[in-house]
Amino acid sequence: MPSPAQPFELGLYTFAERTPDPFSGGLISAEERLRNLLEEIELADQVGLDVFGLGEHHRPDFVVSAPAVVLAAAAVRTKTIRLTSAVTVLSSDDPVRVFQEFATLDLLSGGRAEIMAGRGSFIESFPLFGYDLHDYDTLFAEKLELLLALRAGERVRWSGRHRAALENQGVYPRPLQNPLPVWVAVGGTPESAVRAGTLGLPMAIAIIGGLSERFAPLAQLHRDAARRAGHAPPPISINSHGYIAPTSQQAADEAYPYHAGMMNAIGRERGWAPFSRAQFDASRTLRGALVAGDPQEVAEKIVFQHEIFGHQRFLLQLTVGTMPHAQILRAIELYATRVAPVVRQEIGRRTSQDTPLQNTASQDAEAQKTAADSGEARP
Repeated sequence: MPSPAQPFELGLYTFAERTPDPFSGGLISAEERLRNLLEEIELADQVGLDVFGLGEHHRPDFVVSAPAVVLAAAAVRTKTIRLTSAVTVLSSDDPVRVFQEFATLDLLSGGRAEIMAGRGSFIESFPLFGYDLHDYDTLFAEKLELLLALRAGERVRWSGRHRAALENQGVYPRPLQNPLPVWVAVGGTPESAVRAGTLGLPMAIAIIGGLSERFAPLAQLHRDAARRAGHAPPPISINSHGYIAPTSQQAADEAYPYHAGMMNAIGRERGWAPFSRAQFDASRTLRGALVAGDPQEVAEKIVFQHEIFGHQRFLLQLTVGTMPHAQILRAIELYATRVAPVVRQEIGRRTSQDTPLQNTASQDAEAQKTAADSGEARP
């Protein structure tokens, strides 16, 4: 649970989508999308949000394939906001280069860099960088092991199956933060939650479908594994899709066409049924996954999720589909000025009263069921 010395963190993340406008069919340039993205990060910093994350993709409908580069550009335009990947697809990357890039980002930002490592929801990076999908699980486990060894000391002796061995080579530069924060992102796999907890690493849970409480077993597995391994409970972040507008109806009407366009484009690749307005509206209810509405509704939902998870951080993905830049800037301002103060005050009040987490006896039994039922991408 957060303490007064560890206030609840609120932030944003994006995959920097570049998708056709559902009304005009127009497509902005990659240059304009990146320029807009940097303005969004700068505004998030100015209005007092805590974290901004960038996802890594290698597809034409996303413009960020190198999060550390964009975050470095943001570092020189911001002052206090933490800058993280969301996620770094570690399985198909070189942990040495990942560590060097984010250590450099840490130096440029004055100690504000983080790595959120995951296995990714798309597979394009595996053939692109010469990896076999049959090694999906072992690649991530081995590369995470190496990444943690690199942050533990500047000279590393290490060997594995998927990368040349290190024989006491030095890896530079070293970051300002010691250790450089490394989070593990999970989608719905209990084994991933257990691994993160066993390693004592903070965990980000992506909730983009289904009922929020169905992911509660992952948080409990994470804490239990950490305790068995002798670690204090590591922080947990909840990462969700959403949107904020002055009224609930406006939020739904503005967000749905872009959200549906992106979800249906991905759904055609994966054989999903079309995403409907009825599904969108159902997901906006208190127990649903989508954190979209007016400021009061969004604040209530974040607090409701905190009752379930007792997490320390919430990251909101506003841009599911390339929404108009002005609307995103307005949503960021509403998030910081109308949502964040309410959430921080209420969670701070509950934390000071040491309100117990919801932890029903059914959670452990549900843990294995979560992976099969969630419908989420593997971490």
